[in-house]
Amino acid sequence: MTHSPKVSATVAGGIGTVTFGGTKGNSLPAALLADLAARIAETARRDEVRVIVIQSVGQGPFCAGASFDELAMITSADQGKRFFLGFAGVMLAMIRAPQPVVVRVHGKVVGGGVGIVAAADHAIALASASVRLSELAVGIGPFVIGPAIERRIGPGPFGAMALDAGWRDAAWAERHGLYAKVCDTPEALDAAVEAQAQQLAAANPEATAQIKAILWQGTDSWERVLDERAAMSGRLVLSAFTKRAIAGFARPG
Repeated sequence: MTHSPKVSATVAGGIGTVTFGGTKGNSLPAALLADLAARIAETARRDEVRVIVIQSVGQGPFCAGASFDELAMITSADQGKRFFLGFAGVMLAMIRAPQPVVVRVHGKVVGGGVGIVAAADHAIALASASVRLSELAVGIGPFVIGPAIERRIGPGPFGAMALDAGWRDAAWAERHGLYAKVCDTPEALDAAVEAQAQQLAAANPEATAQIKAILWQGTDSWERVLDERAAMSGRLVLSAFTKRAIAGFARPG
């Protein structure tokens, strides 16, 4: 399989590390989404992997969500659906992996990036890693990523995030269960991620696999649900409202 240079995977000491980024704000074009899902799934299939760590590059945002350049180029509902299914593919690869998935969140998280964090089994973040669901501001909604976020933080907080499209700080995200831990410095973040990964790599893999299965019990229908949600987004992205909003919307730095 040919992979984009914007996604890489390494394995050492039972820890599989998948790294993405290199786009503006570590945003997620379709090719990167497909590659990220494939790398996670490939890493999960390796017998020696006991835990998967997902991280992005740089010192700016962890993930700025969907690529606005690609959203602006969508011309049909089917094309839109295929684009949004890319987010479903990443989240399902994380959820279906038998190993626990740890996500290192070093910066701000927007839109689809929040879905990646919510699909983790354990997310550790920097104190500056605020979160935002910006979809409504551009005329769509967090439909594909919604099931994972709602499951993680509950319907009330998810509804608040989805409807006001404002920023929430890392303390809010930790308080509502999106982040398992918040660290004050990049050094503390790296140490916490490494310690958690080492602990899980040394644990009984049968036990961690059973815990993982319990954590995501009841998601057997998500392939169908996320397909339906991607179709919703694929239709809405064609609206005149959304086209105007996308053209004028400023991405976070």
